[in-house]
Amino acid sequence: MDSLSTASAPAVGPLLEDFSLEMTGKDVPRLEEARDRIPAGTRINVTFLGNEDLGVRLAAARAVRQLGYTPVPHISARRLRSRSELEELLAAFRADGTADNVLVIGGDPATPHGPYDDSLALIRSGLLQSYGVRHVGIGGYPEGHPSIAGQVLWSAIEDKTTALAGQGLSGDVITQFGFDADPVLAWVESLRKRGIDAPVRVGVPGPAGIKRLMTYAARFGVGTSASIAKKYGFSLTNLMGTAGPDRFIRALADGYDARRHGVLKLHFYTFGGIGATSRWVTEFLAVEGN
Repeated sequence: MDSLSTASAPAVGPLLEDFSLEMTGKDVPRLEEARDRIPAGTRINVTFLGNEDLGVRLAAARAVRQLGYTPVPHISARRLRSRSELEELLAAFRADGTADNVLVIGGDPATPHGPYDDSLALIRSGLLQSYGVRHVGIGGYPEGHPSIAGQVLWSAIEDKTTALAGQGLSGDVITQFGFDADPVLAWVESLRKRGIDAPVRVGVPGPAGIKRLMTYAARFGVGTSASIAKKYGFSLTNLMGTAGPDRFIRALADGYDARRHGVLKLHFYTFGGIGATSRWVTEFLAVEGN
């Protein structure tokens, strides 16, 4: 981790209030181990992985709730094989008391497995609110998407926020993680100029090995040029170490203006290390949470 010196440092506390975390269905034991470091009520997203079945997803969301946190199960549109499968999933969340908050995403498959081409189709289905969903998260891509044109992304986020409002559902935007605060802040400002005032949770990579960060960056099309890597705090020529998001969060706080950027929070992609991430946040807040 970088030095946690606070000399002339921007206030990061407001960004870290009500931060959220991400986990997979297999991370329940790690979540239990980290419970003393995670504030009660924290929003914890449960990913929708292709190799995890309904039982694993339900057990994970249930565990999040039972441990005193707010579960946010992901629903992957293109992985759903039928309307009845979506209804089965939503009915199970409702029965477990974990249906209030969800995140809808298109998902990895290039070709839909069933009737839902994208997350907008899930919203427009009308099934979310009928099964008790009250708050819906949608994705945002400050640095673009490797296979979707920029204007298509803007049209999609506008259509989704309009559809949510039309159905009386609240929502927020969770962005893909990145290593450079400047394009994130510029993207959020553009979002506000388009009339979208939903809270934005800025995706942040939790502390991890540099090789692992590079693997995920390549998978999701996140820029990792030498200059950006140096700005973030690691070298592409020395991949043996680890890196935390210290500099990124400070830069984000330094450029953040609530009048231009609206409500910003942080969302940590833990890459399987929910214990390490929660420990990092605790230590970082203890020093810089002003």
